Amino acid sequence: MKTPPEMMGRVQAINGFFIGSSNELGAFESGVAARLFGLVPSVLFGACITLVVVALTAWRVPELRKLSRL
Repeated sequence: MKTPPEMMGRVQAINGFFIGSSNELGAFESGVAARLFGLVPSVLFGACITLVVVALTAWRVPELRKLSRL
């Protein structure tokens, strides 16, 4: 949200790279977790970890909640 205009292309390229690779890595990780722990436990564990990360981020970086929406 605060990227200088001259850096916008580079930021978009990196963003696209990480979004594209995260989908593939996430699918692999989900498959491995389901194989090792079972489907339901891996989904519940992933959901709990996601909520913990969101809560910790909201607690440690309150500025994110104050950013204006576009």
